[in-house]
Amino acid sequence: MSHATPAPARSRPKAETPAHDLPMRTIVTGSLILLFSYLLNAMDRQVFGPLLPSIREEYGFSLAQGGTLATVFTLGMAVAGLPTGYLLDRFSRKTVMLVSIVIYSLGTLATPLATGFADMTVYRIVSGFGEGMQTAALFAAIGAFFSHNRTFALGCAGTAYGLGTFIGPLAGVQMQTALGSWRLPFVVLGTAGLVITAIALFAVNRGLTERADERPASIAGNSHLPASPYNRDSLALALSAAISGVAVYGFLGLYPTYLISHLDYTATQAALAMSFVGFGALLAPLSGWLGDRVDQRKVLIVAYAALSVTSLFIYQTEVTLGWQCLFAFFMGVFGLGTLYTNHNSAIQRAVRPDQVGRSTGLFVTSFYLCAAFSGLLFASLVEMSGWGAAGLWQVTLLPLVAICVVACVRRAGFADRAAADRPAD
Repeated sequence: MSHATPAPARSRPKAETPAHDLPMRTIVTGSLILLFSYLLNAMDRQVFGPLLPSIREEYGFSLAQGGTLATVFTLGMAVAGLPTGYLLDRFSRKTVMLVSIVIYSLGTLATPLATGFADMTVYRIVSGFGEGMQTAALFAAIGAFFSHNRTFALGCAGTAYGLGTFIGPLAGVQMQTALGSWRLPFVVLGTAGLVITAIALFAVNRGLTERADERPASIAGNSHLPASPYNRDSLALALSAAISGVAVYGFLGLYPTYLISHLDYTATQAALAMSFVGFGALLAPLSGWLGDRVDQRKVLIVAYAALSVTSLFIYQTEVTLGWQCLFAFFMGVFGLGTLYTNHNSAIQRAVRPDQVGRSTGLFVTSFYLCAAFSGLLFASLVEMSGWGAAGLWQVTLLPLVAICVVACVRRAGFADRAAADRPAD
């Protein structure tokens, strides 16, 4: 039964200041603070991989246990996705973001205190839960405020993530080298998260975070969308996102271990190569700009194909550090910069404007749920058949399956996005 008016469906508080009345300085300042908090989020996620060999050595963890710890934080992100999406459609996005940063910062601070595999796993999951909450809230806020250039704006957030991915591994190894302890990076990042929370509390205007998606339901491209946020297109995109999570995070979680244990790289060399993944993700705004202008199915298909080809060079050849940095750069371009950004945008466009929060939660859950076990899967494949075969199955062939899934998406579900995202005359 339909409601007479759509407004009551959302009980989330309105912005204190209308979005169109916000001074440019307020928008820029608030956006930079939010993006910096997401940069810390990325550093927090990616600092663990380069430190994993030292952590394994101290605790005596097996490769499978190390692989699990490297990616299990994504289980927390997955668990956070759907409930956070529900909350975002009803409550303040700013509040959700601030609480989420506190949660993952406390989990990060607790990680060096772990006494073994079990409690370190719990701390990693807690960190991931907070990171997932922040990711969903940030993407919903950005997607709504910049709805006319949604994918480009999400690409800019991807740049912050890429920069954090670039800085995190290098900074973590440098801090470990300077003080001879892998624990310091976690203390620094956890503390930084609490500080940025305090700054955002006073410096980010609610008008920036609470804006409603402005796509009118009467515009072609919106009125024909299904009533449910869990429709054919959004579910197909969620499945594709899940596959990309397994492939991309399987690579991210154990790439430094692969370089160190199989190719005999030093920890510094492995961190350098890993940082180029983040460097590639800095091109996310370009892929977002492209996704705002062409069929996003084609963008996703090309990115999957490029990811598959790149992984062949990484795992089936033994090349120099320079080549590994180049291939890692391409993994960042296509895995984080293109697939992540365009999945996120497309799944928002596959639902009605008042369902953006739930679609974002669906994306976060889908992407990170399977990614949580990608490290364990990769490590198990390595133990059974070696690095080359593991890379072939999980990072080369799996993206080809995702191409078939993306091909099932009906472009009509969000084909008229140019009209839908354009202000009404």
